[in-house]
Amino acid sequence: MLHIVDDEEVIRDSLTWLARSRTIETTAYESGTAFLAALEARKDFDPQGECILLDVRMPDMSGSALFDTLSTRGLTRRLPVIFLTGHGDVPMAVDTLKRGAFDFFEKPFNDNKLMDRVEEAFAASREAGAAAEVHTRLATLSIREREVLDLILAGKMNKVIADELGISMRTVEVHRAHIFDKMNVKTAVELARMLK
Repeated sequence: MLHIVDDEEVIRDSLTWLARSRTIETTAYESGTAFLAALEARKDFDPQGECILLDVRMPDMSGSALFDTLSTRGLTRRLPVIFLTGHGDVPMAVDTLKRGAFDFFEKPFNDNKLMDRVEEAFAASREAGAAAEVHTRLATLSIREREVLDLILAGKMNKVIADELGISMRTVEVHRAHIFDKMNVKTAVELARMLK
């Protein structure tokens, strides 16, 4: 989902048309406040990835202020921000990129380059979502399951894990089954790939 946040209707309309020419689903907002209200009402992120095209200068809440709010909430990895401005300067671009913006385009911009970057932002958003999902799953493991997990990832067999932890091999097997279930994998190889 592409979120377009710009106070000028003609810009919102043209960006929406441009995105739809690449079959990118869009939602447009006339202000940062409207976007934040919509964000609060949502339940989850789009698994296909998301990106915000954000105008720097808006009357209600500047793009920079909205970016700071998203940054403070830790949302800019799941919602990468591409700034758009007709009044940009090099220091502003450098500052926003240093603070974690995905990119910065000065109007007028090359339509294809902008949409290419939007698609790259979607990929980054999906990757951040996958990492967050793995982190959430890891948080469900008990301390002992984490110990067993570390030894599985070190390539140790159940008997060796049992000896190192001072538990029975059957207990290791039970922990291993719980780990695979909680992490939603079937093999140690899948587990290793997920956690690399």
